[in-house]
Amino acid sequence: MKKIELVAPGGSLEKMEYAYHFGADAVYIGLPDFSLRARINEFTPAKIRKAVQSAHRLNKKIYFTLNIFAHERHLAKIKKHLEFIKKAKPDAIIVSDPGIVSLAKKIAPKVKIHLSTQANTTNSEAVKFWAGLGVSRIILAREVMLPEIKRIKKACPKMELEYFVHGAMCVSYSGRCLLSRWMKSRSANLGDCVQSCRWPYKIKNEKFKMKKFGVPQSGTDISNNSEEIIIKEDKHGTYLLNSKDICLIEYLDELAKAGINAFKIEGRTKSAYYVACVAKAYRQVLDAVNSGKSKAEIKKISAEEKKELVKLVNRGYSTGFLFGKDKWENDFGRSHKENEWQFVGEALASDKKINRVKVHNALLLGEKIEVVTSENIFADKVRELRNINGEKVKSAHGGAKNLYFLELSRIYPKKSLLRKRSSARNS
Repeated sequence: MKKIELVAPGGSLEKMEYAYHFGADAVYIGLPDFSLRARINEFTPAKIRKAVQSAHRLNKKIYFTLNIFAHERHLAKIKKHLEFIKKAKPDAIIVSDPGIVSLAKKIAPKVKIHLSTQANTTNSEAVKFWAGLGVSRIILAREVMLPEIKRIKKACPKMELEYFVHGAMCVSYSGRCLLSRWMKSRSANLGDCVQSCRWPYKIKNEKFKMKKFGVPQSGTDISNNSEEIIIKEDKHGTYLLNSKDICLIEYLDELAKAGINAFKIEGRTKSAYYVACVAKAYRQVLDAVNSGKSKAEIKKISAEEKKELVKLVNRGYSTGFLFGKDKWENDFGRSHKENEWQFVGEALASDKKINRVKVHNALLLGEKIEVVTSENIFADKVRELRNINGEKVKSAHGGAKNLYFLELSRIYPKKSLLRKRSSARNS
């Protein structure tokens, strides 16, 4: 079986470096104007060029996102950007608009084209259509189920297939949302989503009913072909549209056997800590799959790594649409789950027996912590804490420009990540 690729998000050079360090084979990045991430996106053309150089120096792959749904006003900029891409030489571009696919073939014919999940590819005939236009990989719609993946691969064995295995799910079909544009005049399909689905809403009627395969209705005039939705509402309202996050770490072996060539992680707006931890967890399981370990061994490893993913901020995990038709799970009561763990710092380097750390959140002398490296997780304790001047202090706080020096039980490599339990549990 061909080695399966792990593709991680890169919202900045720092996040990209952490993704690679913690196990990603490839990273996807993009400029704000073209990549469905118009905000919280630090990339510039200069940083893009640097990213390509860094990736290829590490013998890793890098993909550029060019997956907006373009209007006529965007075409001149897109043509210019494709000229830039031709010179930058990424390993592929990720596109959703057929017009941009056509332009890419003309302007940058040597650059591979991956079809974005935004293109909603859900069947083998669509795969064949895109193959005819020169697409080399299809990132399937999130709505595609496991049996469908198998049939698509059987019908199109030469096409590379990629599938989202972790991260945020959208209430709309594969992210084609109109709510943001309607409510705040910011188009999700141009990378400027306000995430209306994560907002709290107030329900005016005591009962809220929905006809199966129909539109929401309220009142007493409801047909027998209806189902009541129980909505939790507090003083803040209800999170009516808030979907749970997808997490398929326990099913990578099944997806691999079904014909998936690349597993994708969502999260270009998430922190470097989040990207690193998710990449590490999936790397552990994917290595087991790639090396041909037994089903029992893979199950054991994936169960352990799932525990690590629970430690991250999430909206609750689900298997999305993989095992059921139109199965969409949400959490009406809250925007996300309360997290027991807090990211507190990153190891930048070591000075003899002292760890030099950039602190992100409060860290106290004597606190128990965990240190996450690319290979292991270590329990430790802050034995000594000094400021940049070498003076002993009792606490360190994030946001300051100064670095801190920590004495721990050992010296940790650069890019190790420090976390602690919330204060109520850190005893």
